[in-house]
Amino acid sequence: MKILIYILMAGALVLMIYNATQLNFDALLEGESKTAISLILAGLSCIILLLILLLSKKIEEKKKDS
Repeated sequence: MKILIYILMAGALVLMIYNATQLNFDALLEGESKTAISLILAGLSCIILLLILLLSKKIEEKKKDS
């Protein structure tokens, strides 16, 4: 499970980097730049949710041990 989470996080990071290359800094809120910004934010939220999942798994392991 842990490996899958790391793979998903890496995929989200790659998509965020790709979408960062699609940004047009002259018109950030128009056309493809608007889509790229929303996808960067979606990737960031995905990474945050996966980090929360990892932390909850660690807490669950510690709770089982004690």
